[in-house]
Amino acid sequence: MLGLPKSTEMSKQLPKKAIYTKFQMNTAAKDKIDADISRITIVNEITADKVNIPAGENVQSFFVLLVTLKRRNFDEKNITMLSKLIPQNILFILEYEDSCKLAIYHTKLMQTQWRPDDQYSIELKGIDLDKVWENIVAQIGGITIVDNNTLDEQIQLDESRQKLEKEIAKLEKLARAEKQPRKKFELVQRIKQLRRDNDNAEIR
Repeated sequence: MLGLPKSTEMSKQLPKKAIYTKFQMNTAAKDKIDADISRITIVNEITADKVNIPAGENVQSFFVLLVTLKRRNFDEKNITMLSKLIPQNILFILEYEDSCKLAIYHTKLMQTQWRPDDQYSIELKGIDLDKVWENIVAQIGGITIVDNNTLDEQIQLDESRQKLEKEIAKLEKLARAEKQPRKKFELVQRIKQLRRDNDNAEIR
């Protein structure tokens, strides 16, 4: 799947019951996963010897898990929980009927859009598996790394910028509705300051 090398392919079902038992999950957590997930299958294992890319300092291998969903509007917390419970780097293919999306957890859960299940591919790019993993995270998260930032630094910068943009949009709505000139002026000045902050963050 995903156009990955044949040498990485496998088909090993990961029983939900085994996950429940291993991680001693309570009934509520089990019920949440059961409500969303029908089946979990390991479909690829990426290792240095299988793809002829050296292991990294942090990433020696990673798995691709096909998660067959029971509903399109699934609870994202279930995928986040699986990412945290299973002590491996995991790329998820989330499949519902004839559509799928990719998901990956790196500081937060990142996802692509739904597409027909034959329209996604992943290229293994990088001098080692650390870099390959970073590139996959960036691809799925829509992250463009600039100014020699690390992946984590870029994620943090992008999140800060998004928060600023949301705050600006909120204040612009308030300013449009404000009837008192003084309050309207204060809101406009605040918006201008936030825009300057946003511009300065982009320059840095």
